Amino acid sequence: MGARYYGADSENGDRIDDPSEDALFMMISDLNDSDNTFVVIQPDEDDPVWFASVAVLDEGGYEVVRRDTTRNEHEVTTATSINDIARDLTIWMAARTFPERTSQVTDF
Repeated sequence: MGARYYGADSENGDRIDDPSEDALFMMISDLNDSDNTFVVIQPDEDDPVWFASVAVLDEGGYEVVRRDTTRNEHEVTTATSINDIARDLTIWMAARTFPERTSQVTDF
């Protein structure tokens, strides 16, 4: 069975369905600058309308991309704190729309 809402996939082939904040923290912590340089989180569907990614920067830190075509959002930021990245992505993803979810979190 696939993810109920979304999945996180890293370059090295690791996958976590519906990852928690702690799971995202672990996946980002495992990134390196040689063979596991990014993680992509997106709905488990054929044509996802949103995604988020975290990539290792050559100069240190991480590039975080958030894209949601239904809300015309596209944000690219850099960060150094894995804890902050995992927390912010978890909050951002909680506000995304999922067809199976009966309610949506909008206030943080």
